[in-house]
Amino acid sequence: MHVMGPDDEGEDSLPPRRTNPDAVAAGLSAYRALKGAMVRRAIILIGIVALLTGIRSPMAGFAFGLGGVCGIVNALLVMRGNERLAESSAASGFVLSSFLRIAVFAIVPVALALRGPWWAMVVYFAGFFAPLAVYAYGVRRAS
Repeated sequence: MHVMGPDDEGEDSLPPRRTNPDAVAAGLSAYRALKGAMVRRAIILIGIVALLTGIRSPMAGFAFGLGGVCGIVNALLVMRGNERLAESSAASGFVLSSFLRIAVFAIVPVALALRGPWWAMVVYFAGFFAPLAVYAYGVRRAS
C-alpha cells in the first residue's frame, strides 16, 4: 500500500496560492480596525473593572489593572510578531520573541503574589486575558 506524500500528484498536492491584492488589502484593513477596537474596548473594560474592584480591594483592582495593561501589550506584541512572520516567514525571531514575552509576563504575577496575597496572581490573569476576550468578541461580531 502506497501512502501519498506532499510531493506526489493527487489530492494532497495543493495548487500554487494566488492572492487577490484587493482582498489582501481589505483583510488587512479589517484586521487593523479590529486591533484598534480591541485596544480601546479593553482599556475601557479594564479601567471600569479595576476601579470597581479597587473599591472593595485596592490590591485586587491594582492586580486586575496591571494584568489588563500587560495583556494589551502582550496582544499587540503577538499581533506584530504574526505580521512579521507573515511578511518574512522567519520563524526563529517569532519563537524567540514568544519566549521573551512569556518570561516577562510570567514574572509579573509571581511578583504580585510574593508582595501581596497569593490570589493577586489569579486576578492578574483575569485582567491579562480580558483583552483576548474583547478581541474574540470583536472578531465574532465582525464575522
